[in-house]
Amino acid sequence: MSATTTKQALAASLKQMLKKKPLDKITIRDICEGCDVNRQTFYYHFQDIYDLIEWIYTNAEYSILRSRRFETWQEGMAEIFAYALQEKEFVSSTYHSISREHLESFLYRETFQLLCEIIERRYGDIRINEEDKVFLADFYKYAFVGFLLDWVRKGMKEDPTILIHKMTLVQESSFTDTLQYFANARKRKHGSA
Repeated sequence: MSATTTKQALAASLKQMLKKKPLDKITIRDICEGCDVNRQTFYYHFQDIYDLIEWIYTNAEYSILRSRRFETWQEGMAEIFAYALQEKEFVSSTYHSISREHLESFLYRETFQLLCEIIERRYGDIRINEEDKVFLADFYKYAFVGFLLDWVRKGMKEDPTILIHKMTLVQESSFTDTLQYFANARKRKHGSA
């Protein structure tokens, strides 16, 4: 088995185990038995279960947004919500464990990347400096991921399309207005220099 295939098998085994018991009750032995590898093989690839969880969230293969180009942030957020629902046991278990930081880091990274791409593609004609672009992407990243994490905390029951619609109502006009404000501030600064 190649290193990637082994890691994928260990990840699949962990996810399968999460359907039967909570993360804090799963052992490395359980994971290894679930995919027919020995503990030494596990430790060759990962330090512990949390290292495996981090690999799952950071591995490019598991990246939702890198494989597609989205025209709107709503499309990208819909994919993130869909991923969370598809991997409900895994996402929920990591949210309610000490591995929550890996989930949060993953969501922040994916959402920030999505927002930066959308700002560049859809609003590229509005000239703002890189610092303001990063500020705006960071601001909305924290808002969007905050709503998503709250949705996970509540059991992922509300329809994501309703949440995205509500987020759109709040965000749409303020996003464009903020970009325009930054662009005008930049013009005033350069015009008075």
